[in-house]
Amino acid sequence: MSQAGIPESSPELSPELSVVIPVHNEAENIASLLAEICAALRGRVAFEIVAVDDCSTDATPAILRQTAAAMPELRPIRHRRNAGQSMAVLSGVKAARAPFIATLDGDGQNDPADLPALWQALRAEADGGHNLLIAGHRTRRQDSWVKRYSSRIANRVRSALLKDATPDTGCGLKMLSRALFLSLPAFDHMHRFLPALVLRQGGQVRSVPVNHRPRQGGVSHYGTWGRLKVGLVDLVGVSWLQRRWRDSGGSQDLRGQDLE
Repeated sequence: MSQAGIPESSPELSPELSVVIPVHNEAENIASLLAEICAALRGRVAFEIVAVDDCSTDATPAILRQTAAAMPELRPIRHRRNAGQSMAVLSGVKAARAPFIATLDGDGQNDPADLPALWQALRAEADGGHNLLIAGHRTRRQDSWVKRYSSRIANRVRSALLKDATPDTGCGLKMLSRALFLSLPAFDHMHRFLPALVLRQGGQVRSVPVNHRPRQGGVSHYGTWGRLKVGLVDLVGVSWLQRRWRDSGGSQDLRGQDLE
């Protein structure tokens, strides 16, 4: 216990919050990001970090193993084949031990210092936040003008079609209950449509301003126009899902395993 009576994070404690990070070839960013998460959450909430390595080909797996040896909160998991960001997030959520999930990108552009405020906002809800998605809103994006412009167009089209009332669904920083996440249909690129999926499930969505930082190392793994093209295709599919809903099925405990 901390001096303030707040439980410190420990592998012996049942975590309240699982921070899920999808990672692919982020050797230049992942170690500092993990340290920042621990600095932001230690002494505030019992937590774990589930870092899902989506079949990286650089030094990312070795860095995760080395860091886990000195960081008891970290639980690294590795995909045997590259499955994409959404499936990496889903693997992490399935492996998580906590009833609540926070997600953020592995490139370090999401600021872990925002996590405590999101946690407080979620838990302040009358039902404890079990039916709420807190979505980060990058009000001052640190990206190229091309990326910002294409995202603005995509957000307007998506909002008009899906009516998800969310200004920035592309922000990787989100928080919700594990049960709510696992009640949603699982498909590639689902992470870009979580607000619409949560609303369709009968949940609520709240956007909060969060910090956004320039990428310090490595390169983005998604081209701007490729992302826009895929997003438009997915948009049609999610619109269909809003009209014809089907359960995505059960979950599987993946702790300590490589994933297919």
